[in-house]
Amino acid sequence: MCYNVQQKATLKELTERFNANFELPQLYTPQNIISGFTFPKLAVITSNRTESFQFFNWGLIPHWFENKDIRKHTLNARIETIDEKPSFRSITQNRCILPITGFYEWKWLDSKGKRKEKYFIKGTQNISALAGLYDIWEDRNSSEIIHSFTLLTTKANELMSEIHNTKQRMPLLLKPNGEGDWLEKGKIELEQTMEAEVVSSDGQLGLF
Repeated sequence: MCYNVQQKATLKELTERFNANFELPQLYTPQNIISGFTFPKLAVITSNRTESFQFFNWGLIPHWFENKDIRKHTLNARIETIDEKPSFRSITQNRCILPITGFYEWKWLDSKGKRKEKYFIKGTQNISALAGLYDIWEDRNSSEIIHSFTLLTTKANELMSEIHNTKQRMPLLLKPNGEGDWLEKGKIELEQTMEAEVVSSDGQLGLF
């Protein structure tokens, strides 16, 4: 699964990396750790507007759903079942990417998860991208419109199987410079080379 990401790149770095501009640059704030459970508004690029960054809330609200409550269950979507699940099957063409500088996962050190070790994972690039899907929801009472997204997950590779040793999943970290294939064609090429470091309680990286 993937519930915590890092988005520390600068506006200039993101603009140059993805050849896309920010419509509302004042909304972007580099952050060391971002929890999906706060349903943050993050910079994404969508398949229908690849030339610009937009700000969507993490935690997908299907356009047909009654309220926002579902979003705590739709932070992630299994790539293997998006064609079957009601929340995702009608939006599989609504592709997006989330630029990141890394993501976090916790390794269970006992069978009940009372002892955990926090890891920071990144690809070979300073800035990578995770694959996702998006939707647009309108509140029937207030007419509020929310653009939201979910991150896709897949079976863990060798490294992530060791770290995410309970559910054995990982986000779809796209191959460097392969983001366009996902946005334009729905073609997935995963980054297989990942780096991982233990993170201490004060946020410092290092093996200890």
